[in-house]
Amino acid sequence: MRISEARDAADIGADGLDGLDGLDGLDIELRAGGHEPAHLDGADLIVVSPGVPEHAPVIAWALDRDVPVWSELELGAQLIGDTPFVAITGTNGKTTTTELVASSLQASGHRTVACGNIGYPFSLAAREGWDVLAVEASSFQLRFTESFHPRISVLLNIAEDHLDWHGSFERYADAKARIFANQGTGDAHIGNAEDARAAAISRTAPCSVFWFGLGEPAEGAVGYIGQELVSRTDASGEGVRLGVPRSAHAGFRADAAAAAAASLRFGVAPEAVVQGLAAVGPLAHRGEIVATVGEIAFIDDSKATNPHATLAALQGTTDVVLIAGGRSKGVDLTPLGSAAPHLTAVVAIGEAASEIEDLFSQIVPVRRAESIEQAVSAALASALPHGKVILAPGCASQDMFEDYRERGTRFAEAARALPGARAPSPQRGSE
Repeated sequence: MRISEARDAADIGADGLDGLDGLDGLDIELRAGGHEPAHLDGADLIVVSPGVPEHAPVIAWALDRDVPVWSELELGAQLIGDTPFVAITGTNGKTTTTELVASSLQASGHRTVACGNIGYPFSLAAREGWDVLAVEASSFQLRFTESFHPRISVLLNIAEDHLDWHGSFERYADAKARIFANQGTGDAHIGNAEDARAAAISRTAPCSVFWFGLGEPAEGAVGYIGQELVSRTDASGEGVRLGVPRSAHAGFRADAAAAAAASLRFGVAPEAVVQGLAAVGPLAHRGEIVATVGEIAFIDDSKATNPHATLAALQGTTDVVLIAGGRSKGVDLTPLGSAAPHLTAVVAIGEAASEIEDLFSQIVPVRRAESIEQAVSAALASALPHGKVILAPGCASQDMFEDYRERGTRFAEAARALPGARAPSPQRGSE
């Protein structure tokens, strides 16, 4: 086995493979310091990291040599055998929905685990003898799949994201659509009835398609009557009540509806779906109140890494100071302008700060900050007495932070360090 690594060996570890956990003593050759055509000599297969974009020269070299290029998801698909799995993709909400599906499957008595892009590799879980898997699938991973074949697939939503990786929205959408490419008779796809672009993709699935949404469900769909989640997927068409999700956040409610639809289609009984959904609340950095100063709430939605997610984070809010900016990933940030009715001010950060400032400067007051700590202080100074400060950047974090988790943690720490700040109560998800 050979590893071709863009980083220098010194950046991995002084002794090369010693810096890569778990590889000591294995018959693995490391070639670091940048990819070269010679690194492919003798290769029969390439398993590509999600960090390597599809337009990277190393992938072109492989394709020119007719060497198969697989993602880690495809490796798992080749190893999984007859074990069924539910696969979830979308621009936003993948991790939450995957956790909700896994919880419902567990509540029904299945031995299952959440895996894939969620952090635990699908290729490892595929060999561990689970009854069924809940798999989060990113567009990066789906792009290089051939035999990936879920029993149930889910497309939560779609909006511009990762255009620097894919090159265009069309390529990004095509990658997402690969989640159902190998499905057929006996399989099912779950689509979002209220996202026009995602629904158009879902309608092309080569299997039965079922729908979820935030409105009252049509026959065969899952949705809401008032605050309660209701399924009309049973044979009689009668509504089955599935309880009230643990957060009133629109994004979480949509994820819960999608997870319920997927779980029911897999064969999970409604009572197990109720139990499974009740066990999972909003995940970290997805709309949690991290501090209050007086009546001003500081809300961490650092996982909002594209405009679609930012707009979802602001849905139903008013009097918000928005902290936005970062690395735009080639995405048009103009849609963020539609958030103006929710806002009293904006604090711009990161590489996209100038773009954010230009977008809002004629609409609401804008300040710029050089750090997240400065941004928190500036936001407090701009906030109304009963308002909110929301970190929902609409951009990736890697220009200033290791990832969105560090960004959110730093935001929370800065908010709690403000004079008069109070930590939130233990209950989450009430916002």
